[in-house]
Amino acid sequence: MVIVDHLTKSAHFIPTRATDSMETLTRLYIMELVSRHGVPISINSNRDRHFTSIFWQLMQSALGTQLDMSTAYHPRTDGQSQRTIQTLEDMLRACVIDFRKGWERHLPLVEFSYNNSYQASIKAAPFEALSGGKFRSPVCWAKVGDIQHTGPEIIHENTKKIVQI
Repeated sequence: MVIVDHLTKSAHFIPTRATDSMETLTRLYIMELVSRHGVPISINSNRDRHFTSIFWQLMQSALGTQLDMSTAYHPRTDGQSQRTIQTLEDMLRACVIDFRKGWERHLPLVEFSYNNSYQASIKAAPFEALSGGKFRSPVCWAKVGDIQHTGPEIIHENTKKIVQI
C-alpha cells in the first residue's frame, strides 16, 4: 500500500499482500498513518476492492474522511500516487540489484530516502515540508551480523548504496 500526502509529497510504503483481510489493512492504516499524522480530511484512492468495500466506506465516514475514487482507466486522476509508485519500483530494483533477497527488510530505508529527497514540485524534500529541515541519513544499511566496514570505508560504502537507491 502506497500512501502519499499531496501537499508535502511525503509517502508511506506499507508492505501488504493481495490476500490481506480488510481487518489487516485497517490495522495497518491506523498504525502507520492515523497514529503518525491523524485522520485525513480526504483520501483519493484507486478502485481496489478493499477501498470500495462497505466496511471501508463506513469506517471513513465515521472518521469524517471524504473518499474520492480515481476514475477507472484514467491514471491522471491519481497521478501523484502513480508517479510515487514508479519511483518506488525504481528504488526497489536498485535494492534487489544490491541486496538480492530481503528487499522488504530495507523498505523503511527506501521510504526514508524517498522522503528525504528533493521534490521539484514543492522545491524541497517531503521531510523538509513536514518539519522545516532535512533529516540526518542513517549511517549503516548493513544487517546486524554482516561483515562490517569501519572508519572511512563505511561512509564510502553507504554513500554508494544511497546514491544507487
